[in-house]
Amino acid sequence: MRHTAEEMLHEALAAWSWPAPVKEADRYGNGHINDTFCVVLENGRRYILQRINTGIFTDPAGLMENICGVTAFLRQKILAAGGDPARETMNVVPAADGGSWYADTAGGAWRVYDFVEGTVCLQEVENPADFYESAYAFGTFQQLLADYPAATLHEAIPKFHDTADRYAKFEAAVAADKAGRAAAVAQEIAFVRARREDCSRMVNWLAEGRLPLRVTHNDTKLNNILMDAATRKGICIIDLDTVMPGLAANDYGDSIRFGANDCTEAEKDLSKVNFSLPLFETYTEGFLKAAGNALTDFEKETLPWGARLMTLECGIRFLTDYLDGDNYFRISYPEHNLDRCHTQFKLVADMERDWDAMNAIVSKYR
Repeated sequence: MRHTAEEMLHEALAAWSWPAPVKEADRYGNGHINDTFCVVLENGRRYILQRINTGIFTDPAGLMENICGVTAFLRQKILAAGGDPARETMNVVPAADGGSWYADTAGGAWRVYDFVEGTVCLQEVENPADFYESAYAFGTFQQLLADYPAATLHEAIPKFHDTADRYAKFEAAVAADKAGRAAAVAQEIAFVRARREDCSRMVNWLAEGRLPLRVTHNDTKLNNILMDAATRKGICIIDLDTVMPGLAANDYGDSIRFGANDCTEAEKDLSKVNFSLPLFETYTEGFLKAAGNALTDFEKETLPWGARLMTLECGIRFLTDYLDGDNYFRISYPEHNLDRCHTQFKLVADMERDWDAMNAIVSKYR
């Protein structure tokens, strides 16, 4: 029997014991993965209700175990520091049966969070101060979770930031050439192959014990931070679905990839795609000021590698999907993934050009 989306929403709403009658539940936000609703009660109180995308997150129980463990740990740290855990971390609202999530009769998985009032979520960097605040927020995330047992976390998406594995999948896509596109992108393929050894650097350092396993967010974009509406200070990290064991430099690096430039993701005019050293410095200063001594000296040394490899990895993923026939990333036109790949590779080339300057900036704030 097929169930309508409205029927499933009402079933999920009935799985929670709300402190007042539900007035409305409307779609909310700009997320592309989960279905998100803002639940408004008759007394005005608001909550976030989400249906987890189980096509991507196939183990909702493990995912919610990660989120509950990390947020409980954060609450303790925030309270110890005299902060307000109601605003400074996400808070899972248990379902009526006491569970952290609800499985509906159609196989869907739902969860509820408290709504953090008085905040805004920015979709792009509007000024350097916003980028600094995002850096400080994610640096604080690392600092607060520095002694969390990262190895106990489930891998929500296995090998998500294993760049060597991404390279192997890329080579498999080249060999299969499912969409018949390999011959036309020989230059892009050569760009990746010239950096094959780089792809293994971070995972090798982890395997050798030179880098510690950390709790990582793995989607450190500006729009995954709630900022205080009055002060524009970053106060709460959201979208914890990809919280997993990983490398601190990868979280740092993904932020640099996303924010230290002034181009759109699929900019066709590569003369407009430029890595910004000033924005790189802004982010580095905020991140290291907040993370403090939570990171080892070698972790700090590898931060530029995190930026370079997360950008390269992202480009490899776009190119791999293009070779496979565009099965993973949503596209708006046939060359969309190829254009995305070009912007990432241009940023990688810029970072290689500015490599000494990047390392000097990190040394300045260590």
